[in-house]
Amino acid sequence: MDRSSLLQLIQEQQLDPENTGFIGADTFTGLVHSHELPLDPAKLDMLVALAQSNERGQVCYQELVDLISSKRSSSFKRAIANGQRALPQDGMLDEPGLGVYKRFVRYVAYEILPREVDRHWYFYRHRSCPPPVFMASVTLAQIIVFLCYGARLNKWVLQTYHPEYMKSPLVYHPGHRARAWRFLTYMFMHVGLEQLGFNALLQLMIGVPLEMVHGLLRISLLYLAGVLAGSLTVSITDMRAPVVGGSGGVYALCSAHLANVVMNWAGMRCPYKLLRMVLALVCMSSEVGRAVWLRFSPPLPASGPQPSFMAHLAGAVVGVSMGLTILRSYEERLRDQCGWWVVLLAYGTFLLFAIFWNIFAYDLLGAHIPPPP
Repeated sequence: MDRSSLLQLIQEQQLDPENTGFIGADTFTGLVHSHELPLDPAKLDMLVALAQSNERGQVCYQELVDLISSKRSSSFKRAIANGQRALPQDGMLDEPGLGVYKRFVRYVAYEILPREVDRHWYFYRHRSCPPPVFMASVTLAQIIVFLCYGARLNKWVLQTYHPEYMKSPLVYHPGHRARAWRFLTYMFMHVGLEQLGFNALLQLMIGVPLEMVHGLLRISLLYLAGVLAGSLTVSITDMRAPVVGGSGGVYALCSAHLANVVMNWAGMRCPYKLLRMVLALVCMSSEVGRAVWLRFSPPLPASGPQPSFMAHLAGAVVGVSMGLTILRSYEERLRDQCGWWVVLLAYGTFLLFAIFWNIFAYDLLGAHIPPPP
């Protein structure tokens, strides 16, 4: 029986004869079993949880229709959150007989989502197609580019010290600001093996699970927003410096995830969360420290300024603002949230300011930038 037939059956059975706007959960459950309706188990779980959230054990008729119609479940989640009970806390953890992939999906659910109802909803409706291709593709492209330049230059660390490295059309250089693509493509270039390894590891460990839960569009938007904010921030605050590496996007993902964990600390059930957060902060801080050291105290003489560390900080700001809004909006449309439009307006204002800065400020301030390679 398809969805339209199910809705028609609900109406024909007159489950709400008195037009109260509510129907009994037991009545609907009996209808499902008697007609062998192919209803998603997660939806039945949500119906039971919703019925438990009020004293009369009833479900709002319109919310039921919305759920059957596969509309966004924000109304259900609000109703459950306002009630006294929710889905069983240990249901998914104790579920036996799962294959390797479903165990990984369950791990991702507990790693990313702070609420049990969201974990159930994601776990039961998750499909392996489409796979999380964005973060995997970006990481693969960065590795390929690094290997190509490493083999060509015969240099695998401190590549920016090689005179031919900065001539790449992918690197952002203040002398090539008119080539707008460089504000994004610098994410494919890296200082050396240590920076590539750090970024690739975080992109796969944090970015892939985030993409599995929140989807390609949202995570790619967050990552690219961090990358673009990184180069534009450098062009404003460190006008002489070039930029290489995907740290702006990586820090946007990491800071968004860590902020989401902190704000939902009680609900997050990922193992060793305190230890993992401390390790993540130590790794991120050490990466920023390394970038600051290379910028102001380079170990070798260089023909010009070394890449700036401001992209890391800009990515972190994007993650805490835009990213946190995205991660807190699982199964809810971003366009329906006032906070999303505020963040988007702030980011758009920053972009406009940065564009005008790059067009006019360098000449007005008489900035002495190193000649482009």
